[in-house]
Amino acid sequence: MLGGKDNLAVDREAVDRIAEHIPAAIPLARANRAFLQRSVRHLAAAGVRQFLDLGSGLPTGGNVHEVVREVSPDAKVVYVDHDPVVATHARALLEEEGKVVFVQADLLRPAELLAMPEVTGFLDLNQPVAVLLVSILHFVQDADDPASMVKVLRDAVAPGSYLVLTHAVEGLGQERDEENVRDVYRGSSTGGAQGRELAEIRAFFGDFELIEPGLVHVCEWRPDHPDLIGEEGLPGYLMAGVARKG
Repeated sequence: MLGGKDNLAVDREAVDRIAEHIPAAIPLARANRAFLQRSVRHLAAAGVRQFLDLGSGLPTGGNVHEVVREVSPDAKVVYVDHDPVVATHARALLEEEGKVVFVQADLLRPAELLAMPEVTGFLDLNQPVAVLLVSILHFVQDADDPASMVKVLRDAVAPGSYLVLTHAVEGLGQERDEENVRDVYRGSSTGGAQGRELAEIRAFFGDFELIEPGLVHVCEWRPDHPDLIGEEGLPGYLMAGVARKG
């Protein structure tokens, strides 16, 4: 979806099937990536020097460490994903001595993840950390209690930390198309996807304070240019927000 080269034929076939049912899926994925880059650039400029990217996926252009280094060359980034294929590619493409590490771990067990020596030996959780949950929580099913999972992360980080997330909204597409897309995801390593109501998405931030402009459509979070051709009029399937721990 992002135009990278580190993918397989089965990935491309799945994307074609998704785009057949929801044509906006690819431009929304790119808008999501642009939000990630804008938000981490903003946080690096605000003085954040530690980033924890959960559910990072396969490396592509404009990775978090590449973006924050434009502002802060000494920033540290930990990428986390559970997929073994992602792990193989990420370790080969992302890790830099002393600056970037990749951890293969399960987001559904956040306390274990945060206690891993690869994390504790690299990040100082007594100092502000930006926790990134970008386009990942809608792949966590209600049965796995994503609200409690995110609370563990919020509770673990120091005051001055940030939570950055995007999440799909429930019920904005045709029901048949949405179900067909769910079928594609069920056949993938994600295990399925589900949108949520705005109030549920807002609740993930807990008592963190949303910074301006709040929880908005992904294209509306501090855009750094006017809408490009193909961006205007994107459906509001994907919400984005950044919140600070007081």
